[in-house]
Amino acid sequence: MTVTADQIAALDAADPLAHFRDRFAIREGLIYLDGNSLGMLPKQTLARMQQTVTQEWGEGLITSWLAADWVNSPQRIGDKIARLIGAEPGEVIAGESTSINIFKALTAALSLQKGRNVLLSETSNFPTDNYMMQGLARFSDGRLETREVAPDDVLGALDENVAVLLLTQVHYKTARVRDMRAVTRAAHEAGALVVWDLSHSAGAIEVDLNGANADFAVGCGYKFLNGGPGAPAYLFAAKRHHHAEPVLSGWFGHARPFEFEGDYAPAPGIDRFQCGTPPVLGMVALEEGIDLMLEADMAAIRNKSISLSELFVKLVEERCGEFGFAFVCPPDSAQRGSQVAFAHPEAYAMMQALKAREVIGDFRAPDVMRFGLTPLYTSHADVAEAVERLRTICVNREWDRPEYRERAAVT
Repeated sequence: MTVTADQIAALDAADPLAHFRDRFAIREGLIYLDGNSLGMLPKQTLARMQQTVTQEWGEGLITSWLAADWVNSPQRIGDKIARLIGAEPGEVIAGESTSINIFKALTAALSLQKGRNVLLSETSNFPTDNYMMQGLARFSDGRLETREVAPDDVLGALDENVAVLLLTQVHYKTARVRDMRAVTRAAHEAGALVVWDLSHSAGAIEVDLNGANADFAVGCGYKFLNGGPGAPAYLFAAKRHHHAEPVLSGWFGHARPFEFEGDYAPAPGIDRFQCGTPPVLGMVALEEGIDLMLEADMAAIRNKSISLSELFVKLVEERCGEFGFAFVCPPDSAQRGSQVAFAHPEAYAMMQALKAREVIGDFRAPDVMRFGLTPLYTSHADVAEAVERLRTICVNREWDRPEYRERAAVT
């Protein structure tokens, strides 16, 4: 049955999250479907950054580490993130990048797994995750081994040698959602610990780390959390693992950093997972994005995400079915995250043509067009108009231009 304009309007009229759209700086005419790569700018972030730069930094200078509480921002923001991912206060620390936090989580887990030497993941995991495993193995000079298997073979690869399983909860390309509880249970039964990457799930789907008995988790702050480009990441460590020893023993992870002692003594609790000085400007922007996210109901966010994705898929089938798009996500909307993706031989050129028509998604090699659906600011009308513009570039072959085939440094 064909989707009508009245049906689309009714979906937006009934949207309990619609009022959040005005909280973001959205350019007129733009349809932004890349919030799963970089979230939009919350309007409240502008004022907060201005205050931080002109008053806290410009006037307060170094006294703002205490007066503006910069020094406690990793714990304060970490506790706020904890509310979004099913963790307790004192189990999440904000700071550093996702890659650095993966390294810290992997080495912390390894410190608890004496006698096991295999780091396990899937072959199609987000590359930086597997790169960090590979780097650790190379540095170990043969003491550690990486094992990367097909996505459906992960649980079968768990054996007595696997120390750590590293997986992404929502796959960056296919949007497949892993059953965190079931996977964690299977890993524990095999004697392995699990590090979860939440980069494409936190702020997009409901996450319950403690409900799943998770060990460690990491995630970035610049996607669905709207923390800004290159925003600080975060690391979760279950309280039962706070005696673990991450290899990166930086001064902010020291028990007494301002005693300037010669030897490292790890701080108690989650603080031992800190490393370098907190990047204050990035932390300020991240906190504003998280504060905004905490105003919304995660169940409502997830429900709207499913509604948006179902509409997108149906409209592509109706309006663009003759152009050869292959849907690469799970067909069951409950089994995919807050994005849809289609494979096409001309995917890269098509995405450039779409951007020229003010529809911003992204391309993932070798042939995938990816569209993020961010419930706080994406409407059903946005989805419908994006598909119409996709049809237009296909009907008119607008993508078939030399300039659209030239690969840029960022895709």
